[in-house]
Amino acid sequence: MSAGIVHPVPGDEGPVEPAPLPPERFLNREESWLKFNQRVLELAEDPSIPLLERVRFLAIFASNLDEFFRVRVAGLKRRMATGLLLRTKSGLKPREELARIASIADELAHRHSACFHDQLLPALAAEGIEIVRWDDLSREERTEMRRLFRDRIRPVLTPLAVDPAHPFPYISGLSLNLAVTVRNPANGHTVFARVKVPSQLPRFVSVSNSRFVPLEDVIAAHLGQLFKGMEIVSHDVFRVTRNEDLEVDEDVTENLMQALERELLKRRFGPPVRLEVENTISREVLDLLVDELGVAEHEIYRLPGPLDLTGMHAIADLDRGELSYRPFVPAEAVHAEDDIFAMLRERDVLLHHPYDSFATSVQRFIEQAASDPAVLAIKQTLYRTSGDSPIVDALIDAAEAGKQVVVVVEIKARFDEHANISWARKLEKAGCHVVYGVVGLKTHCKLALVVRQEASGELRTYCHIGTGNYNPKTARQYEDLGLLTADRLVGEDVTDLFIHLTGYSNHSAYRRLLVAPHSLRSGLLARIEREVAHVRAGRPGRIRIKTNSIVDEPIIDALYRASQAGVPIDLWVRGICALRPGIPGLSETIRVRSILGRFLEHSRIYEFGGGRRPEIWIGSADLMRRNIDRRVEALVKVSSPQHRGYLSELLDLAFSDTTASWWLNPDGTWTRHHRNQNGEPLVDLQHHLVATRRWRTVDD
Repeated sequence: MSAGIVHPVPGDEGPVEPAPLPPERFLNREESWLKFNQRVLELAEDPSIPLLERVRFLAIFASNLDEFFRVRVAGLKRRMATGLLLRTKSGLKPREELARIASIADELAHRHSACFHDQLLPALAAEGIEIVRWDDLSREERTEMRRLFRDRIRPVLTPLAVDPAHPFPYISGLSLNLAVTVRNPANGHTVFARVKVPSQLPRFVSVSNSRFVPLEDVIAAHLGQLFKGMEIVSHDVFRVTRNEDLEVDEDVTENLMQALERELLKRRFGPPVRLEVENTISREVLDLLVDELGVAEHEIYRLPGPLDLTGMHAIADLDRGELSYRPFVPAEAVHAEDDIFAMLRERDVLLHHPYDSFATSVQRFIEQAASDPAVLAIKQTLYRTSGDSPIVDALIDAAEAGKQVVVVVEIKARFDEHANISWARKLEKAGCHVVYGVVGLKTHCKLALVVRQEASGELRTYCHIGTGNYNPKTARQYEDLGLLTADRLVGEDVTDLFIHLTGYSNHSAYRRLLVAPHSLRSGLLARIEREVAHVRAGRPGRIRIKTNSIVDEPIIDALYRASQAGVPIDLWVRGICALRPGIPGLSETIRVRSILGRFLEHSRIYEFGGGRRPEIWIGSADLMRRNIDRRVEALVKVSSPQHRGYLSELLDLAFSDTTASWWLNPDGTWTRHHRNQNGEPLVDLQHHLVATRRWRTVDD
């Protein structure tokens, strides 16, 4: 054998490099989001759902689409403007993606309008609820509307004319506007004017108890009172959506709150990303709007009026119980007579909202801590909370009682920045230590830590780790999980995490938590690899995940590799899914399901391993790069066999072929499965949970 040359031993070639994964393995993120909103629209179109709930889904679709344009489309336009023209993971350049998005969004917007006009309006009318136009009003009704216009509407209107002395007015984002053309009969000159429809007034004006007319119709019928002596040539309704994503450079900003407030003022002046007009608009008026606003042809959406159906929430809120979901009373996981701290010293409590009451569990946990003389400190993260938050009130009470109260407020929570700045100032004024998290990261984890001195003199920590915000209002509408525990290891981990959030620490060695951005991705990848190793060794393996979205490429690629190794994988995804399931040789063992309904599915569950002892984690993190790399997120390991059993049964039910859900196809389309072969409805998971042993409806 010649020196310096090592010949390979047969059968000892070393690890074989896996074959590269196909480049077209990712679905387009933006298209997947639009498909999610299409599923919301399908609920509005479903005649088996109570009528006013269908109306609500129609309004939710409209609100969702507004946010999509304000953030996602705006982000794509910003990438183009700054020269970032790299292709997306699905292979499209930003310009190509914008054109594709516009085509899909336009189709969905017309389908949404058709649902309103062709399905919901007749169905509402059949139940005595009418949404009519001005021409449909009787003489008496018009007289009443004239009185209303004079007393309540006209005083808040400001018509703005456009001529050499008056430039084209600024059109704020999401405002509804009338484009009015008036002619001076004295000289024949025509002038364009804009009248903003006041957002403070009801979107649909009540003519009688169950009869409504769009506010812009009432204004349009009285334009002569705003332009006296002029001839009204035409009036058209339009609406502009603007870029409302914020940019704050924390690395060079000394006072994050002041910088954010300046950005919030700028939000109103972001560049337009969508122009909605009624399809009866004249070419001349449309050309004027396009020129003045600077929108491209693919950003124009011509729709039958009325525009802005987000206002249908008010119709959905009508007091017609027979047309809505039956109300129910959530269970009390912690009974009123129980001492919550004594209970937690004995056992953990797993909460499943809204089926378990938030007020009598999480809210009570904070309130009891605030009033308990033995509690020395309360530490909590706040991402979004309600306008009149009992959680914040309890924290203020605790601070005023002399307890140490530390609140990590995420003032960059999108579209809740104003509210969170307000809460931060209120908490600071009461003596709470308010911290704005870690530079460059959003604090998205849902944590509460209570430090209590027990009768023995020892200090004991009590924790809540959740998947949802500390918001009593959304806790009645969002499905979320939470763990109340006095486990010492969890307490030590949460204590270390708060030290990291409030101090200057790079601690990343947690025992019962997976924390982003330090250990979450590596922890999940290691557990995926462990299931691969089990299957390759001939042992059973399984991965089941419930998440709002899955976009992170390294996680998706790891799941593809696991599928190639034969690991069964089930994904329960509410929103965006960039993974293609069911492709031979790549993802044939992967199934993806989506469940939408009465409550917004919001919890995250990560289960590894099948059989009697799976490893299960719950927490705040979705499988998106922003969650894993640019946010502070936390998952907690569920240790109780009873709690693991409950979560496994929940996943069993969600993935059962007898449960209603949408199934993702390899091409990115979703197929709804909500009836069996005999046309009978499949199990509605949320209704099943409301009806099962632990919970009851009001009427039962």
